[in-house]
Amino acid sequence: MSADGVTGYGECVADSDPYYLPETNHTVLHILRDFLVPLAFGLEIAHPRELLAAFARVRGHEMAKAALEMAVWELHARRENAPLYRVLGGRGGQIATGVSIGLQPTTAALLERVEEEVAAGYRRVKIKIKPGHDRDLVAAVRARFADLPLMVDANSAYRLADAGLFREMDRYSLTMIEQPLAWDDMVDHAALQRQLRTPVCLDESIHSAEDARRALALDACRVINIKAGRVGGFAGSLAVHDVCRAASVPVWCGGMLESGIGRLANVHLQTLPGFTLPGDTSASARYFEEDLVEPPVVVSPSGTIDVPEGPGIGREIVWPRVEKATTFREEWRP
Repeated sequence: MSADGVTGYGECVADSDPYYLPETNHTVLHILRDFLVPLAFGLEIAHPRELLAAFARVRGHEMAKAALEMAVWELHARRENAPLYRVLGGRGGQIATGVSIGLQPTTAALLERVEEEVAAGYRRVKIKIKPGHDRDLVAAVRARFADLPLMVDANSAYRLADAGLFREMDRYSLTMIEQPLAWDDMVDHAALQRQLRTPVCLDESIHSAEDARRALALDACRVINIKAGRVGGFAGSLAVHDVCRAASVPVWCGGMLESGIGRLANVHLQTLPGFTLPGDTSASARYFEEDLVEPPVVVSPSGTIDVPEGPGIGREIVWPRVEKATTFREEWRP
């Protein structure tokens, strides 16, 4: 997003498929081109936070909204010659990091991966589970790593009838169970949470501050994962953060396999005071041989990431790498 000779950058976190949420890269392009960008060109705003209400007339499509809105925030920070965290209301310094490990072919392979990530300094480990690959994996990891902050992510793979399985997991001192039930559910999550000591964390179910308010009112969860792309951008993230902080409910930042552009946006977001748990914000090298930003995102041996102090996201984009990765380009003008 460019204005007055300054450009801000955002990264869309939609996938090529609708298996996490309904949006895809193609739907995002359609909504941007035909609705959000024309709407944005017709606005006169004094601050990026005003886009949240302005985009509300387009129902849903939070990832499309976030791609545009977050670029406007980055533009605003660059025009102010300020790091992104400062215009978001956060603080500088460092953030604590956690890591997410997908399903592995064997339990031994999972334990090896956990060992590697702990040695790399990550302060919290999340493992994916699904029916038939759950309790035994948790038991094995806990037996090897007795004091490791450990959580599980079910990605909506279970039903309320599986509550007994999760009651058994109470014995493993998990920090949380993320999105065990349906992606659009709160009622069954509330029924499940009533049966557990372990906090339930909602991810896919939360698309706005109102969703967060409803979930907390129902006691459907005791932790919330904030992904900026899932809640329509930075303003939506700030709103969810504020609802949770007022209720003394911790939040943490999830990741969507972003390049350094989106990854650093998440780093700046996590400087807000309600982000008291390590997020899924790992080093660039964990996913990419070379990132789109330089220097790349690096995790220290103590499990932290330095928050950049330069304007915007605080890193330079390496345009030859962007060009190498580009398969399609489209430009919109008023």
